[in-house]
Amino acid sequence: MSLAAHDAGAPAFDVARVREDFPILHREVHGKPLVYFDTAASAQRPLAVIEAVSDFYRHHNANIHRGVHTLSQEATDAYEGARDRIAAFINAPSRDELVFTRGTTESINLVAQAYLRPRVGPGDQVLVSQMEHHSNIVPWQMLCRQTGAELKVIPFDDDGVLDMAAFRALLSERVKLVGIVMVSNALGTVNPVAEICREAAALDIPVLVDGAQAMPHQAVDVQALGCSFFCFSGHKMYGPTGIGGLWAPLSLLEAMEPYQGGGEMIRRVSFETTEFNDPPGKFEAGTPNIAGAVGLGAAVDYLQGLGMDAIGAYEAGLLAAGTERLLQVEGLRIVGTAPHKAGVISFTLEGIHPHDIGTIIDHHGVAIRTGHHCAMPAIARFGLPATARASLGLYNTVEEFGVLADALEQTRAMFA
Repeated sequence: MSLAAHDAGAPAFDVARVREDFPILHREVHGKPLVYFDTAASAQRPLAVIEAVSDFYRHHNANIHRGVHTLSQEATDAYEGARDRIAAFINAPSRDELVFTRGTTESINLVAQAYLRPRVGPGDQVLVSQMEHHSNIVPWQMLCRQTGAELKVIPFDDDGVLDMAAFRALLSERVKLVGIVMVSNALGTVNPVAEICREAAALDIPVLVDGAQAMPHQAVDVQALGCSFFCFSGHKMYGPTGIGGLWAPLSLLEAMEPYQGGGEMIRRVSFETTEFNDPPGKFEAGTPNIAGAVGLGAAVDYLQGLGMDAIGAYEAGLLAAGTERLLQVEGLRIVGTAPHKAGVISFTLEGIHPHDIGTIIDHHGVAIRTGHHCAMPAIARFGLPATARASLGLYNTVEEFGVLADALEQTRAMFA
């Protein structure tokens, strides 16, 4: 498939120029050019992000808020300026609705404990899908043990498509929250999140969306989605590790108790009582990852400079061409064949354990992920202990899929 033919109206996407922005792509592994197909685990960083973090530490490093000296004011401006840009990137109605966290996992745990725990008890239910990452399963299991609530699961079919009829059948007044992944990290399935949010809203059920795998591949508009909570991680979208965010309407954030106690999240403290800060501050206890926020702001600037529509069009064509090339490898089976996918190809190679595949092709300079991808129930649905996973980013090429396929063919020959 020709990438240029995918969307004739899309802006030109010059992948060769984009690759120049990523220093790590110029290194070798085992004497071979690096081919990086592990973006779903963690994306590589463009020079703009690396330099933004370096510049902060070199020239502006200080603690934020309440400092009257120049460095503190500069650091505060950089941190809060990043919040402004990231909130705009997801079309949040207010910058005060974006809470900085360590990433999607902490964001989900925050919602579980600060929002839902005081609102559920025996007989209540939390609804998630069978394809969730562990970070959108385990916090709800913990919550159910704490409160007596019950975890219910929406199944998916043999192609990895969510069973919407089962979802509708599971919806009831007992369901107090739906947690749903926007893009599956194990299967690549793009779920109909806006539809899920509309149907849940008809019963006044809040929906938490795990947007970690969506943010690098498509434009996200939290208002259009209609969700109650949206969670994401910086390192999936070409930003630093240890930073991410939680978006929720201000009315929900104001009604929630803080997740952690400490400095910054307070307005006034005595030994008798504490008055909490307004959102988002009341959920950001302690000194935050200031440089991480600055770097994430730079990542957003970088993505906007390329254009999310252009990125999406290029990656859709690349995914189609890459899938076609991999299917030419004898004995290769793709796990997760939903018609609407983004950025992920999970596969098995007949007679070869995925861990062996990953180890061998690493010596060809090719980096993929092997295992259950922190989505054990999804992989177990196919009767498998593990898969190999090639996950693409905006810097990958059709030629790199050829290198991957050649490495897989040589691996298969070793086991013949």
